Amino acid sequence: METGNEPPVPAVGPVEPGPHEADPTPKHSGLDRLHAPGGRFERSMDTVRRDAAAADLRGAPHRMTYRQIAAELGFNNPGDAWRAVQRAKVDVARPAVTKLIQTESEELDDLYAMAMEIIDANHVTVSHGRVITMLDPETREERPLTDNGPKLQAIQTALRIRESYRKLHGLDAEQKVSVSGAVRYEVVGVNPEDLT
Repeated sequence: METGNEPPVPAVGPVEPGPHEADPTPKHSGLDRLHAPGGRFERSMDTVRRDAAAADLRGAPHRMTYRQIAAELGFNNPGDAWRAVQRAKVDVARPAVTKLIQTESEELDDLYAMAMEIIDANHVTVSHGRVITMLDPETREERPLTDNGPKLQAIQTALRIRESYRKLHGLDAEQKVSVSGAVRYEVVGVNPEDLT
């Protein structure tokens, strides 16, 4: 019985591909991703162009299959052709996402500036439409009683705006949750002495 997980068996002698089989060696050499600093892979311009060509073939009116795209553009298999189309979709969407992030950042900056204006302003206590005053012990003059409530609310708002900004730009460190403890089982309706 074959499960599909068996190791490959080398062929005896050179085997020529059949009329419907793709040549196992890629047609386009040098199109692999380049190593960037830190060991990451970085796509070359040729790879970006080939990804775009794969997306064009997939979206064309005759809509080629991934197997056909792989054969046409020299991908090793249909999965590589599928991944190329997905990368091309991300490439197309990236400018729109960047613009959206920029717009959201500008709006958050405006809201933050408004919150800072409220924090910097002096607020007086008002009750029943009248400003509450108090006698200044040093000058013996009446002066308005300050109200710190609006400042405290503006500070909380400013903190939420900064949190939204950090999330938008991915600046927060990934949070890890650590769970530890023990489980205690109790059988209801059974006397523990009867179990021994």
